[in-house]
Amino acid sequence: MNVFGTEMLLVTCIFALLEIVMFFYQFIHYLSRPEEKQRLYYLILLFLLIVYNISGGLFPDPKIDIPVVAQNIIAYGSGFLMASYFPYYFYKGFDLIRLRFHALYGVLLFLILPFVIFFVIVYSIQQSLDFAIKFGIIIPFFYSIVLLWAIMRAIRLKYRDHKSRGNFMEVVAVYLAVIPWVMMTPIAYFDLGQLIEVLCTNGGFVVISILFISKSISRSRLEYQRLMELNAGGVPPILFMENCFLYKLTNREIEIVKLLRQGKKYQLIAEKLFISEFTVKKHVHNIFQKTEVNNKVELVHKLDQQQFFQGNNRLRQA
Repeated sequence: MNVFGTEMLLVTCIFALLEIVMFFYQFIHYLSRPEEKQRLYYLILLFLLIVYNISGGLFPDPKIDIPVVAQNIIAYGSGFLMASYFPYYFYKGFDLIRLRFHALYGVLLFLILPFVIFFVIVYSIQQSLDFAIKFGIIIPFFYSIVLLWAIMRAIRLKYRDHKSRGNFMEVVAVYLAVIPWVMMTPIAYFDLGQLIEVLCTNGGFVVISILFISKSISRSRLEYQRLMELNAGGVPPILFMENCFLYKLTNREIEIVKLLRQGKKYQLIAEKLFISEFTVKKHVHNIFQKTEVNNKVELVHKLDQQQFFQGNNRLRQA
């Protein structure tokens, strides 16, 4: 079933709308904590998937006032671009160092270059999509098999020393996320249709989203636990205040830091100080910049370090 008189299937439209909502939700979170690189990598992947779904769902369509050749180049280009970013996402997002060559160089040689040669240059001249698909996907097809092996090997080597059930399930989930994406080139080569293509790529992304959210929750819990452990150490209040002044925190920022040390969430801080949660996040971002830290644990640890207090006293005595 198509939507709005276009070539886009209803299932493609639903995936695209859900992913757009997800993108803006995650983007707002990223703006409050831009130091979270993991979320940035995820946002880029999500954005490329949205572009891929929209362009692949709408193009080619003779009713659209864009040359069909250009439509096909855009549609296939979005797929190649997303497939090229995928190894980089695993390289950075999952810290798979062994994927460095594929993430930085392999995709340029074996994915982007064949696309430029066959789908941009040759297809623009001959205007034969069958020819471009037949010869332009051969190298990416075999490279996708190599890439699948490389990603799985990197995952296996990273987790081979971890025998817990949690790590085992994570490895299985990563495998389930990788396989559908690597199948993009065979799907394009054999022209299996928009439905199978959308279900395959978006299915893999659903698994990736589950992994991303799970890791985010784990990091938040670990951060909270470490925060409580630091607070249990019993730091003299005067030491904390001296360090706040050293980093030139405002009175409002000091109030927020005190509540952060108690393990309060942004929403509770906003309610207690009668300000919006967005304002709290903006203050926290400014605090992180002033103190040059990336998270709440580092912030509390830095403001509780004895050497700053001693150094400040020496400055005062001088």
